[in-house]
Amino acid sequence: MSAEIIDGKAIAAKVRAEVARDVEAFTQRTGRRPGLATILVGDDPASAIYVGGKQKASREVGIEAYDHRPPADATSEEVEALIDQLNADENVSGILCQLPVPDHLDGVHLTGLIDPRKDVDGLTPISAGLLALGRPGLRPCTPAGVMVLLQEAGVDLQGKRAVVIGRSNLFGKPMAQLLLGANATVTIAHSRTRDLPAVCREADVLVAAVGRDRMVKADWVKPGATVIDVGINRAEDGLHGDVDFAAVKEVAGAITPVPGGVGPMTIAMLLRNTLTAAELTAAESEVGAA
Repeated sequence: MSAEIIDGKAIAAKVRAEVARDVEAFTQRTGRRPGLATILVGDDPASAIYVGGKQKASREVGIEAYDHRPPADATSEEVEALIDQLNADENVSGILCQLPVPDHLDGVHLTGLIDPRKDVDGLTPISAGLLALGRPGLRPCTPAGVMVLLQEAGVDLQGKRAVVIGRSNLFGKPMAQLLLGANATVTIAHSRTRDLPAVCREADVLVAAVGRDRMVKADWVKPGATVIDVGINRAEDGLHGDVDFAAVKEVAGAITPVPGGVGPMTIAMLLRNTLTAAELTAAESEVGAA
């Protein structure tokens, strides 16, 4: 019996509809719309597509979209000045610096300059610290999206064994923290993990995020496990994830497809984070005015 397919497109559409409703309520209450500012340095074609998608999605749910595109030879000082300007702009609720940036710039440094209250990617040191401490804050979009997928699929994480393959700051580490916060028992596996297939077979929930085409095979998966595939790899025969979908879906209890699984959730959660950031700022203003 094949696994249940977790439909990320449908779940993301539901999240977007909720955000659109809540943006309208926020706008009626405060008299202003949430605003998302994107920064794209240079003209990398893939990044331009991603940023265009984020701008379009923002407008569709009623969020003001501010599009900043410094030239590829912009100096660090020029990009820093733009971030400072957006940090101070009351119309901007969230700021996103699209990575990667050109080689002469330091993406980690630039991201770290974003006001944590506007850090809709959840990547500043303060956002990472709040997550590690289990305190409220803006969470990285893709891991947060995975948590919604698991919730919508009816996965109870309490006491379950979760294995995350990948330890990046962008995904693997925050994913593990969110699973831990939901009371799962979490293992982070990586390129130096001994007997990786055996570690994966222990997982009730297996999350693959390594960027290696169809690396996770059917015999890596515990029968009935939930498998979340975060990878997206281009091959001659099309797009594939880090999981050998055709084989693993015959073993797993539930699985995300690629494309159409985790991907659509990332932008949906970015929109939700932008609204959350706007609400937090509005609440601070109301307290200050009281």
